[in-house]
Amino acid sequence: MDAGPPPAAEAAIRPAAAGEAAFLSLLARRSKAHWGYSADFIEACREELTYDAEYVRGNTVFVADKGGEIVGFYVLERISDTEAELSAMFVEPQHIGCGFGHALIAHAKETARRQGATVILIQADPNAAAFYQSAGAVLCGERGSGSIPGRVLPLFRISV
Repeated sequence: MDAGPPPAAEAAIRPAAAGEAAFLSLLARRSKAHWGYSADFIEACREELTYDAEYVRGNTVFVADKGGEIVGFYVLERISDTEAELSAMFVEPQHIGCGFGHALIAHAKETARRQGATVILIQADPNAAAFYQSAGAVLCGERGSGSIPGRVLPLFRISV
């Protein structure tokens, strides 16, 4: 017996509204904390995980909206004529593993392609490495954390 479409199929992916910035900041911190990081670690990441209305208005930010509830989001930034960077992607902890991340990454790839990019770079949290690899990303190096001095994070490339 078919159980129907996966939950992600029920979410609409739409541009984020500037007024949703504070909620997206809280969602990012909840999602990061899901992986067992300490409160001190999350606090050290606060600036990097904070979005304001101006940022949302000035960047490519999309949310996954399931029945009026934002369950995830991503931010895509152009870094060259052919490259974009997935500078953020977070899913509400209770929805991790439900397909929203794959829906968001597929949307980000299509958005980057429409903008003329051929590659997306992704500096990933180590806990998300397997997810990005399952979405077709290939490890291409590492890069220092913007929040934690001395912390090095995996860097992936994904063709769009």
